[in-house]
Amino acid sequence: MLTERFKKGDPRALARTITLLEAGGEFPEDLQLLPRKATVIGITGSPGSGKSTLTDQIIQAYREQGLKVAVIAVDPSSPFTGGAILGDRIRMGRHALDEGVFIRSLASRGALGGVSSKTLQVLSALEAFGFDVILIETVGVGQSEVDIASIADHTVLVLTPNQGDAVQAFKAGVMEIADVFVVNKSDLPGADRVVRELHATLTLGAMLDWMPPAVKTSAQKGQGIPELLDALRKHREHLGAEGLKQRRLNRLKFELRILLEDWAHRKLKDAESQLPEVLSGKRSLQALFKGLI
Repeated sequence: MLTERFKKGDPRALARTITLLEAGGEFPEDLQLLPRKATVIGITGSPGSGKSTLTDQIIQAYREQGLKVAVIAVDPSSPFTGGAILGDRIRMGRHALDEGVFIRSLASRGALGGVSSKTLQVLSALEAFGFDVILIETVGVGQSEVDIASIADHTVLVLTPNQGDAVQAFKAGVMEIADVFVVNKSDLPGADRVVRELHATLTLGAMLDWMPPAVKTSAQKGQGIPELLDALRKHREHLGAEGLKQRRLNRLKFELRILLEDWAHRKLKDAESQLPEVLSGKRSLQALFKGLI
């Protein structure tokens, strides 16, 4: 039975469970009740900023610590065909034979918040499976990519030199969700300027309980990864038990909202066939609405 194989740690059962979730199935309730200890790290940023290569290096660093790591890589869906290349994991191919690493690509399915509507269900499955660290690499859509902050324990925003100044970047809400800034491709000219502008802009802004550090990395060369992991550790210490609990309560609120939105969409689809009756005056819109509740 799939559930029993899942509980015994069969990775094929995990993969099959995720496939069923993507197809519209529900995560079994007895699996939802399994204990969860994973640290969830969101990695977001503009396309081309090096998120996948950075994720690959983070996987390697955590594996060297003996931790089991899972990755959810959300790829953009075509607005015309609905298909997705699901190619982010190509850059993480060296971990394919490592039993302590599980990488799954998900199509964004048009989600504007940088993650797929199925991401939370897949995240629940990975947590229940017993991973120590779960990395969520978002689709990279730009300014509206803020949903990840409602999901992750720690949010990493990846920037690169020559993307415009920090003041321009701070117009986007995505800049306000970062717990750690990463200036990737820091071997390129302008990296130090980006770090200075980040610090200056944060200092001039509202008083922050946590001042997000800016870590310089060159993911392709494997540079700056220990410093990034140290910044994440310090943020975890800053949150403490209560802060982490609040973040996970916020995730549950976000997931509940998504469930309600999905329910509303299904109800709307059911009601569309009855709209001609409203248009012809045979039924009021209010009566139709009450019948849906």
